[in-house]
Amino acid sequence: MQTYEQELTVTKDHLDHLNHVNNIEYVRWVQDIAAAHWESKTSKTVRDTYYWVLLSHHIQYKAEALLGDVLLLKTYVLKSGGVRSTRTVDIYNKSTNKMLTTSETKWCFMSYETNKPTRIPDDIVQLFS
Repeated sequence: MQTYEQELTVTKDHLDHLNHVNNIEYVRWVQDIAAAHWESKTSKTVRDTYYWVLLSHHIQYKAEALLGDVLLLKTYVLKSGGVRSTRTVDIYNKSTNKMLTTSETKWCFMSYETNKPTRIPDDIVQLFS
C-alpha cells in the first residue's frame, strides 16, 4: 500500500479555547490529505470524470497538539472494492513521533456523468495499492 505524507505546523487559528488543536481541525486535515493524495495520483481527466463522497468517519484522539507543533500526516488506502474505499490517516507529532490521532474513513466512488456510485476501475485501485 502506498503512503502519502504531508507536514504542517500548528498555528493560532487551529487552536480551541483550551489552547490545543480543535477537533474540527483534525477532521479537516483528514479530508484535505485524502484530497491531496487523490490529486497527486490521478490525472485531470480522471478527476473531471470521478469524485468521492464521504460515507463515514471515525477518528480516535490519543494526544493533544499545541501551538508551534510540527505534525506529520500519513495516509493510505486500506482497501477498495466495488464502489467503496477505506482510507486511514494517522497524525503524529513530528518531534516526538507520538501518534496524536488515527482515523478511518469510508468513501464512495461517484461519476460526474450520472451523479451515482460507480465501480472503481482496476487502474485506479492499482494507483493506491
